[in-house]
Order: sequence, then C-alpha cells, then structure tokens
Amino acid sequence: MPNPGEETPPSDCSDPESVPCRPRKARQAQESHDGDVPSLCPPQLPTSGPPRVLSMAELLETAQEVSKMTIAHEIVVNRDFKLQEVNFSPNSLESRVKETLHKAFWDSLKEQLSASPPDYTHVIQLLQEIKETILSLLLPRHSRLRGQIEEALDMELIRQEAEHGALDIPNLTMYILGTMAMLCAPVRDEEVQRLRGVTDPVQLLREIFRVLDLMKMDMVNFTIQSLRPHLQDHSVQYEQKKFQELLAKLPNSLDHTTEWLHKAAAEVSASSLSSPSHPEVHGSPAPLSLGAVSRSSSTPSPMSVLNQGYMNLLRWEPGIEKYPETLLMDQARLQEVQLQVNQLTIIAAVLLVSSSVCGSALFSSPGFREALLDISNHVHQEVSESLLQLGYAAFTSDKSASLKGQIRSIAEDDNGVRSVIEQRIHSFLSLHLSPRAQNSRSLPKGLAPIQEELLEVGHRFGSVIHHNRQVYGPYYLAILKKVVLPGAEPEAGIDSF
Repeated sequence: MPNPGEETPPSDCSDPESVPCRPRKARQAQESHDGDVPSLCPPQLPTSGPPRVLSMAELLETAQEVSKMTIAHEIVVNRDFKLQEVNFSPNSLESRVKETLHKAFWDSLKEQLSASPPDYTHVIQLLQEIKETILSLLLPRHSRLRGQIEEALDMELIRQEAEHGALDIPNLTMYILGTMAMLCAPVRDEEVQRLRGVTDPVQLLREIFRVLDLMKMDMVNFTIQSLRPHLQDHSVQYEQKKFQELLAKLPNSLDHTTEWLHKAAAEVSASSLSSPSHPEVHGSPAPLSLGAVSRSSSTPSPMSVLNQGYMNLLRWEPGIEKYPETLLMDQARLQEVQLQVNQLTIIAAVLLVSSSVCGSALFSSPGFREALLDISNHVHQEVSESLLQLGYAAFTSDKSASLKGQIRSIAEDDNGVRSVIEQRIHSFLSLHLSPRAQNSRSLPKGLAPIQEELLEVGHRFGSVIHHNRQVYGPYYLAILKKVVLPGAEPEAGIDSF
C-alpha cells in the first residue's frame, strides 16, 4: 500500500513549480473570513481544447496518483477506514481459483517433504519469505530483536543444514511462533497460540502464512491510524496539489463540475424571482438562506450557487446526471446520505399521518414509534393493537381507509405530506453546509421523532461538504467567475465564500 504521507506537500506554498501564491496578508485575511476557505492560492483552470490523448505509461501513472489521492482522502474523511481481510463467497470463481492454486502448491510441498531424502527447496523459500515478513513488522527500536531473528533464521546456515539432511523444521517453526507471539496485536494472541498445537509441518507453514498476513494488515492499519493526524493537517494542500496535477494531464476534468454549477446557478436565479421582491412570479421554492443573491437582481452570489449545488446532491438521479469530478471520491458517501434522507422522509411522513389520524396521545406512547417502520396494512395493524392495549375506541372503517390511503399515497412523488417533510429535512440539512450555522440548527416542526437520526445524517453530510469546500473552493470560485457568473459584482462575494 502506498504511503500517502510521503506525498504531503509543505503547509506553505514553497514549491517553486506551484502556481504563484497570494501575499501572506491576503491569504490570512481570507482565512479569517471563513474557516472553510483554504490558504492555498487560486488554481489555474485549463484552457478549452480537444481532449488530450495519454500514452499507456501516462495512464498508469495517472491511475496510481488517483489511487494515492483516494486513499489519503479516505483516511481523512472516514475515521473507520481500515484494511480488512478479503473473503470471497465459497462458490465464487475467485474462491475456487484461489483454493485450487493453494491446494496444488501445498500438496506439492507435502510430496517434497515425504520424499526420501526430503526435498527442502520450497521449504527454504517459504522460510525466507517468513523471515522477511517478520522483519517488516519490526519498528526502528527493535534493533536487538532484528539481530536475534537474523541469527536464528540464518538462511545460509539453513541451506547447509538442508543439504546435509539436518534441517530441524519443528524447531524453526517454534521459534517463528514465539517471535510472532511477541509482535502480534492482542487480538491475534489466540490464533498464534492455537498454531502451537498443529503438528503437520505443511499445515503449520500454511497457517503461519495466513496469520502473518493478518499481522501485516494490523501493521498497515496501525500505520494508517498514526498517519491520520498528519494527513488531516495537510490534506487540503495535498489534495489540491494532486488535483492540479491531474487537471494538467486531463484538462476536461472539470466539465461535469461546471455543468453542476451551471444548473445550480439557474435554479438560484429562478428561485430569486419568486421572492417577495418579484411578486409577479409565484409557486417556486424559496431560495436557500445560506448565501444571498447579489445586489444585482439577476445575478446570484457564488455562495448561494455552491450551496444549491451541494443540496442538489441529495436529489441526484444516477444514470441521468454525471457526478461532479470534484465529488467523485465522496460519491458513495453522499449517495448513502441521500438514501438515508429518503428513508427518513418516508418514516417521518408515515409518523405524521399516523399522528394526525390517531391522535397525539397514542402517537407519543412508549414503543409505538418503533413499531411504525413498515407501511399501510402493517401500520394499520399496529395502530389497531395499540388502541386496544391503551383502552381507546377501535378504528372506524372510515378512519381505517383514510389511514391506509394516506400512507400508501406517501410513495407518490407529488404527495403533499411527503413534499412538506422533505422540504423541512432539506432545510435543516442546508444549515449544516456552513460551520458558522452550527449554533442555529433548530429542528423544524414535525421532525422530532427522527431527531437523533437526522442529527447524525446532518453531521455526516456537513463533514463531507466542509472538507470538499476547503479543497475545491478555489476551483468553484474560478469556474463561477469565469464561466457561470461572469457578470457578478465584486461586492457580491465573488472573491471568497
């Protein structure tokens, strides 16, 4: 696994090949304006032209750089990120091929050791690999242990013993297990101890390699955990530097981002026309509160456009719209947030309908809200049972039909209750677009039953957006100034978010 930390640039713009920076005072002034604004200088957008054709070597190099950038990004934004053992399904092609190859190798080794005299060729190779793996797990302070391992697993001596038929495999494996026990994480103690009871040398070597692979994974995860604070300190500069390098090779890498901002600008402009200052237009949704329209009645502010773009990600239609390039590394995370928002919308709408039909006393009874996770008939059944348990009158046929009908209609896109709930949830999530609004995130009416889940979703959404704005904010501003909002007035916030 590549070490993303090695690619981290200095925290200041000291790279002689980088784009010239703003004066330090100007950068500090912008930093104090909003914590979302990075301290790097504005990026250089590519000039328009035909797509550049990359050679195979350039493609491989670019793919490697994107992989490094993705890993570093994942470590920073995903606190739970770690490597895990890959387990193929038992009947998958990968599983069958792996099992066939492994069986052939270990069967061959068993035949070599069963020969007379034994053939230790493959055993020596395995012992060499085991030694190298164990040495790779050592820390710099383990110099004394390193010397002991070099002496105990002296490959030249092992080859001489094999040539004379005096190779003591059980003794070597016991030393290896003892060393593994010293180096492994506590979670692996039981597995290493279990290996001491394996008597078949071939099976024991196979299990040693399996556990060593787990120990290597543990070491990589430990390294990731150690690198995380360093990466967090430099992640914005690192990702901007890598993206600028990628942009130099692939000039069209911001086409979908530009389309995304174009659409957001059009929506904000149309929404501003429906505000009280434009009484001739009715029925359009109100603009987002974060980021006002500029003093020019026809030009929205960059902040409002970017915020609208972020909120549009919660209504994204896969397969119809192309995801912005600047958000591809977070696409899976944001689509998961979108799915959770849709689920919470349905749940809150069902709860609101049930409350209005059944009354607040039943609605607030312990355990009732948890029962309303399914819809229609199941909800009706749970409501009827709860009414009987609490001593209320049974449902009339009219109320039963009304409850079922309203819940079923929630699945329709134009359902009034669903639209109101969705608008309130989106309004609440829009407050998470800026860290400055964290003290004013009051919960809209009707969302109290899903408060805990909504707060968690809002935190996840805000964290992703905050990091994205820090990294790509200069690119968004450059696109807005050059392409989307060329007529924006300077006082409208065109130079900063």
